Amino acid sequence: MASEESELDSVDSDTELQEAFRRGELKPGLNIEARAPKVHINNVAGMKSKLQEISQAIPWVERLDSTCDPAADVLGTEKESGEDVVHDDFKREMRFYRQAQTTVLESIPRLHSLGIPTSRPEDYFAQMAKADEHMTKVREKLLAKQVSMDRSEKAKKLRELRKFGKKVQHEVLQKRQKEKREMLDAVKKYRKGQDNKLDFLESGKQKIDGNKKQIHQPGKKRQFKNKKFGFGGQKKRSKYNTSKSAKDMSDFSVKKHATRPGGVKKAKAASKNRPGKRRRQKGKNK
Repeated sequence: MASEESELDSVDSDTELQEAFRRGELKPGLNIEARAPKVHINNVAGMKSKLQEISQAIPWVERLDSTCDPAADVLGTEKESGEDVVHDDFKREMRFYRQAQTTVLESIPRLHSLGIPTSRPEDYFAQMAKADEHMTKVREKLLAKQVSMDRSEKAKKLRELRKFGKKVQHEVLQKRQKEKREMLDAVKKYRKGQDNKLDFLESGKQKIDGNKKQIHQPGKKRQFKNKKFGFGGQKKRSKYNTSKSAKDMSDFSVKKHATRPGGVKKAKAASKNRPGKRRRQKGKNK
């Protein structure tokens, strides 16, 4: 349906064009849209006002612009010729080079006067891809990520340990319950007369004895004797002094081993004699 409608529209347009050409209304050039001539406008006042509007009063260090003429043609590469410099690549590049040379000669002294270095120090090896502030942020981010990873690993290990502890505890409880059931079943059978053996009591006793053997230790008396006399071997000359023990003065006490000069002993104070029986009775009668 759509294709048929488009064909009908094209037929109608063709018939209309033929009728217009027959009446003389259709002339050469009318079927093509004529372009309006381009008007070149040089609004100097408007451009200056816009330049003044967008210009900013910032120091030269922030702009680093320089307007200068090319340096003198010492080598004489640019000679008078009829050919324009625009079409000569070599001459055009040389003019760019000379202009850059003049800019450098004017700008470097100006930078030095402002206290801005123009050359790298001798110990400078390479330029950093990122600034120090940026690298500090990256380092902090990496450290924070590492700390979070360590915390997550610790939490994961704790969860695993808890699961393992619960599992072991559950297994121990199941084992105890199983032993208890077996013991009760054996007791019931013995009571009913189904079993005349008391092996379940002996097995329990063996378990208790086994636990005692595992935790068996010598008594305190035996430990003291072992510490004093040793565990066997040669006992002779075991208490002889050595050069090290002879020099050991840690057990020496001044109060205990103090002596008077010349070996004179201190005289004992005279003790009072006890009065006789009669004297004691007289004292009581008074």
